Amino acid sequence: MATTMSYSENVKVALQSVKSNKLRTFLTAIIIAIGLTALVGILTSIDAIEGSLNNAFSSMGANSFTIRNRGTGIRIGGSGERPKRFKPITYQEAMTFKESFSFPSIVSVNAFASFAATAKYGNTKTNPNISVLGGDDYYLLNAGYKLDMGRNFSQSELEFASNVVIIGAEIKTKLFKDTDPVNRLISVGSNKFKVIGVLAEKGSSVGFGGDKVCIVPIAKARQIMTMENPSYTISVMSDDPQQMEAAIGEATALFRNIRRLSAGDDDNFEITKSDAIAQTLVDNLKFVRIGGITIGAITLIGAAIALMNIMIVSVTERTREIGIRKAIGATPQVIRRQFLIEATVICLMGGITGVLLGILIGNILSMIMGGSFIMPWIWTFLGLSLCVLVGLLSGFYPAMKASKLDPVESLRWE
Repeated sequence: MATTMSYSENVKVALQSVKSNKLRTFLTAIIIAIGLTALVGILTSIDAIEGSLNNAFSSMGANSFTIRNRGTGIRIGGSGERPKRFKPITYQEAMTFKESFSFPSIVSVNAFASFAATAKYGNTKTNPNISVLGGDDYYLLNAGYKLDMGRNFSQSELEFASNVVIIGAEIKTKLFKDTDPVNRLISVGSNKFKVIGVLAEKGSSVGFGGDKVCIVPIAKARQIMTMENPSYTISVMSDDPQQMEAAIGEATALFRNIRRLSAGDDDNFEITKSDAIAQTLVDNLKFVRIGGITIGAITLIGAAIALMNIMIVSVTERTREIGIRKAIGATPQVIRRQFLIEATVICLMGGITGVLLGILIGNILSMIMGGSFIMPWIWTFLGLSLCVLVGLLSGFYPAMKASKLDPVESLRWE
């Protein structure tokens, strides 16, 4: 044998060793595959969730914002204390703002009448998780909804609080299946409504129930509300996205005047950009990402320990073989490189399997959420790089041990 071995010969020897210890190699590769499946799968899923969130809120536009009662916005985390409640935004205040806001924009007013209603048509009914929301003629536009069939509210229906409703896609699927729901009468709670429109599917927006909603004229919503002192929400869509900050500034000044706040008083309402809600949720996904990385790292550490154990056993079993190679000229560097490549090959066998499974699982979740196929190149390269690193770290000690064996003593090994 030559005094040195090429890398290709090292790989051949490593594969021969892998084939001679199939069970141990298989178990180690499986552990590595599980760790990388968890790591790549979770991180791919998070990318899918971020894409779903951004798509859900991008339809509302980067040029829209909402004015709502302070303390009722999205709160994630915090000290656990109940947030301070401020004076609700009344219907009169909301309508005064809509009529007085002169900035080039589209303004709508809405409010929830119920969060747990049941919709019924004939003998078929939904679960009691339907949101009933009162909106005006511009609500659909500002909220990013599109009509799949039917029409929007007419001015007379809004003015006279007519019993008409626009239903979400999930309600249409549940109650009507293949039947055209337009102009049909349904019951929502204890009230009957004529369906005039069906919303295009929007998705749940991470639990917000975008397709489980019944939208009625806001004047009608005021009549059927059961809650005391409801707070109304104002949505504003600026005509020019470049003028968003100016629009928010003018809206703040106008609404402070409507709420009769003096110069030293803090705002008792809050203004939120449409994309800020998505950003809040996306920012909190970092904790899930940290959890996924931790799970993957712990599993890979376990796999590294198992691989190191296998390599030490392999060195012990092949002591005589190592002695023969050293006796015919193999240097410690060649022996060391051989065992490092062997450990890396085992890691890559498990790593490639784990990355492929992780991409598959992550994209299944993406499809479930209505997203598109995602190829996480960053996580793929990260996963394979981790495999090489784990292989090198796990094989280092066994490789050093093998390279330091005395050839004479090794040849005596039985």
